[in-house]
Parts: sequence; C-alpha cells; structure tokens
Amino acid sequence: MKDEQHMTEQESLQVISTMIAKAKQSYHETGYGPLLWGIVISFCSLVTWGQMHYGFSLPFDIWFLAFIAVIPTIIMSVREQRKKKVHSYDDTAMSYTWTVFGVSMFILIFINMQVGELVNHLKSAVENLGAERPKVYFSDYNSAYMMMLYGIPTVISAGIKKFRPMLFGGIFCWVGAITALYTSREIDMLLMAASAIFAWLIPGIVLFRKYIRKKRQQHV
Repeated sequence: MKDEQHMTEQESLQVISTMIAKAKQSYHETGYGPLLWGIVISFCSLVTWGQMHYGFSLPFDIWFLAFIAVIPTIIMSVREQRKKKVHSYDDTAMSYTWTVFGVSMFILIFINMQVGELVNHLKSAVENLGAERPKVYFSDYNSAYMMMLYGIPTVISAGIKKFRPMLFGGIFCWVGAITALYTSREIDMLLMAASAIFAWLIPGIVLFRKYIRKKRQQHV
C-alpha cells in the first residue's frame, strides 16, 4: 500500500510538473503581433512622409493597410488561444489587449477620415462666404493621438510580460505624441515610423528570435 501510495504521489508530481511546463510555454510570446503592427505602421508612415516630401500620390489611401492588419491580428489571437491547452491570466490579458488595440485602430482611422472630410467641407463653406480659407488642418493632430494610442497596448504588454524594450517603446510613443503637437506633418510621420519601430518592430524581432531559439531547444 505504501508503494502504491508512493507511486501515486510521484505520478501526481509528474502531472503537476507537466502542467507547469505547459503553462510556462503559454507565457511565451511569438512576437508575430508586434512584428505585424511594427511593419505596417512604419511602412504607412514612411510612405505618407514620402508623399509629402517628394509630392507623389497613390491611387489609394496607404492607411487602408492598417484596416487590413486588423484581420490577421484577430485571427492570430484566436488561433493562439485555441492552441494553448493551459490559459493563464497573462495570456488572456495579452489577447484582449492586442485585439482591442486592433479594433480601436480600425475605429480611429475610420473616425479620422470622416472628421477630416467634415472639416474640409466646413473650410470650403467658410471660403464660399468670402473669408480666407482656414489654414488649420485636422490631420495636423492625427499623429499625436494615434501615437498616444500606440503607447497604451505597448506599455500594458511590457508590464504583463516584464519586457523592458516594449516599455521604452511605449514611452517613446507618448513622448512622440507630445512632440507632434509642435512639429510639421512630415516630421510627425517620421515620429510615427520611429514609434512603430521602437515600440513594436524591434521588440517583435527580439521576441521572435527568442521564440525560435526556444522552439529549437525543445526539438533537440
């Protein structure tokens, strides 16, 4: 009976150890989400800067790519949740954080376009009344509150994962948001690109390399 009890305790410890190992694996971030947003936002920002600086135009709004990026963000989040057998509070918080961010980006860009068109109509109406067309542009302030939004999921993720590169990146986004109030739109686009690179692209590369390294060690 003692031997049977001893074996049962060993089996129980083995089960607990296996569950802990699985839980630790679930904590590991692949880096796909930050990489995706880092590439998309920095690319859109640099293309917009190029349009302003060099005077070329595209047949579509480059920021529609941010709309499209919302779809893989949600798909990746759902897939990761389905693959994990053990779900920690950290995993749930991270999933909700980036899903909410993706949806918020979608809504924010849609609002920007609608309000931008409304402001243009109002400026045209003022001009038609014989007054000078106002030189204030709604788009001058877009980048400021977009960078403010960028910093929110970044800092939250840094706190959950205790990942300093993202913390510094999130703070950079907030500093960029304040700076954008006093700079030209061209500089704003460069600030947005830099924010995306420091907040997501570089941390995403670091996380992805750690993920690949850990995956290789598990197969050895």
